[in-house]
Amino acid sequence: MSKLLNLATPLPVAENVEKLMDIVTDTFSAQFRFIQNNGEDLMDFVTSTLTAIPPYVFILIIAVLAFFATGKKFGLAIFSIIGLLFILNQGLWEQLMNTFTLVLFSSLIAIVIGIPLGILMSKSKVVEEILKPILDFMQTMPGFVYLIPAVAFFGIGVVPGVFASVIFALPPTVRFTNLGIRQVPTHLIEAADSYGSTFTQKLVKVELPLSKSTIMAGINQTVLLSLSMVVIASMIGAPGLGREVLSALQRAQIGNGFVAGISLVIFAIIVDRLTQSLNKQKSNGGK
Repeated sequence: MSKLLNLATPLPVAENVEKLMDIVTDTFSAQFRFIQNNGEDLMDFVTSTLTAIPPYVFILIIAVLAFFATGKKFGLAIFSIIGLLFILNQGLWEQLMNTFTLVLFSSLIAIVIGIPLGILMSKSKVVEEILKPILDFMQTMPGFVYLIPAVAFFGIGVVPGVFASVIFALPPTVRFTNLGIRQVPTHLIEAADSYGSTFTQKLVKVELPLSKSTIMAGINQTVLLSLSMVVIASMIGAPGLGREVLSALQRAQIGNGFVAGISLVIFAIIVDRLTQSLNKQKSNGGK
């Protein structure tokens, strides 16, 4: 009993975590290898496809999308043209496409996982009480820590970068989906019940449409958090603008680091304004 109460003896937490990681890695090594190989091939294909599009055509597409997404306003479209032309001029276009692929996959995976989890949280108090501390843990844990299991499971490359980004960016979509559905007025839920709506009908036709604005706000945060992991993911081999920032840091190249950082800021602003504009457009359309 005295040994158990001896606070001078550290608990074997690190050793047990390493044993657990070894067990998981050994047990699912074939599955991890399959995801690593096929995921990398898929993302390389998407990046190659994006790179094959002439840059000026890609810039024009983004500008047109920004113009209509913002309600036919020129501000974001002009900023997109100038910002993307700057990135092209600096020779960082291929790195931008790699970053786009990383953010696209990590955001989509986080959204596909996060919305169902948010719906489940909104429907079950028990699930909510279980998931809340897990989400708190995921949001407060430093992003660098997620690189450890990512490398253990998938090795070096873009796939572990996506894995770490998904874990880091997942919580906002889950939380906002839960919040949006719980904020649907009770009388509308009761009206749907009085008309004999099934669970699926009520969810698809009442709750999700009315909570769309809140869910989109969570998606916006998820996309931005995925983008914030770009530099961190570059430390384990993920390509893109983050690798340029990391390389400039290692070589103390202030100018190159500044250019790569500004390119990331430009990309982040375009993505943020586009997702916000789409959310506002849908909200106004629903009124």
